[in-house]
Amino acid sequence: MRVSRQTQGRAGRGVTVISGLQLTAAELEALASELKRRCGSGGTVRDGVIEIQGEHRDTLVAELARRGIAAKRAGG
Repeated sequence: MRVSRQTQGRAGRGVTVISGLQLTAAELEALASELKRRCGSGGTVRDGVIEIQGEHRDTLVAELARRGIAAKRAGG
């Protein structure tokens, strides 16, 4: 699973993208809701990928590790 940052197609605004999760749509929605609350930010689930507004890679990698989900920080 990868945690990366994207700005493409977002008018320069960055979002943190979590991809590679093998969860159902309902589980993705629940996890996204908890992660958004943890970051104090908005976001969505789109095409099986969780998008959190802003730069939260370190926070999300730490939170996913705490939940027992192996995650790697991708990108610079």
